[in-house]
Amino acid sequence: MFNEREILKGILDIHVHAGPSVANREVDAADMLREAVVAGYRGFLVKDHYFPSCMGVNMVQKHCDANGVEIYSSMALNNAVGLFNCMAVDAAINMGAKIIYFPTVSSKNHIDHHKGSFVGAGKMSVPEVPVVYVDEDGVMDPAAVEVLKLIAEKDVVLGTGHATAWEVDHLVEKAVELGVKRILVNHPQFHIGATYEQMTKWAEMGAFIELNVCVFTSGSKLGSLDDQVIADMLKAVPLERMILDSDLGQRGNGSPVEGMYRFIRLLMDKFGLSEADIDLIAKKNPAALLGV
Repeated sequence: MFNEREILKGILDIHVHAGPSVANREVDAADMLREAVVAGYRGFLVKDHYFPSCMGVNMVQKHCDANGVEIYSSMALNNAVGLFNCMAVDAAINMGAKIIYFPTVSSKNHIDHHKGSFVGAGKMSVPEVPVVYVDEDGVMDPAAVEVLKLIAEKDVVLGTGHATAWEVDHLVEKAVELGVKRILVNHPQFHIGATYEQMTKWAEMGAFIELNVCVFTSGSKLGSLDDQVIADMLKAVPLERMILDSDLGQRGNGSPVEGMYRFIRLLMDKFGLSEADIDLIAKKNPAALLGV
């Protein structure tokens, strides 16, 4: 008998909000590993908005029964780690971080959109200082440029974070100019304000465009976007430059593995994606981006 859940075998989910974290999480990295092993995942990447995920990930990978599942780490350049801090970036990369995200929760754009109600916010007593790293003349913060140079040198992934489409557009262009070869545009359809033309442009420049489960009403309890956005993204971005990931792990939002499975079924049943298409956007493309 055909097992529909076989589609999960080999998944590489490169956007999982697993703990430990100052934010409330549904799972920690060890919980997520157990679920990933049962599902037959190839691996997953842990993202945290406030602290590099390297230490927790490395401990779980070493001391838990991974059964071949690989766990990857990352760091987001928010106020909690000193923003565009090349020393912190270098340390995280030396500890195995695969993705370095430009500001997320510290981005002025993020703060303006969520206005203190972001479900993934951490229990912090020091207020965020809103960050804008590209000025109105299109000039990028010199410290941000230095981080891009380091990302290019170390050949790790640049995640574009939660800035405006204006900032992200300049970021992608500057990153390509400086030789960054691995770029992931984070949920351009959600609070970034990107047009579908911009998504097409970034994909043509070599970036991967993220299609994340969490932001859609059909994918998550926290989602706010209609399925029509999925259809429009599928038209604007070739599957060869798209990455499907969950962006799940928030407290009360359910299992990242189950959320991924339901969304894959939606893509196949409603939007006509084939098993080969899912293999491309949820397995092959994430692996190519990380270089694994």
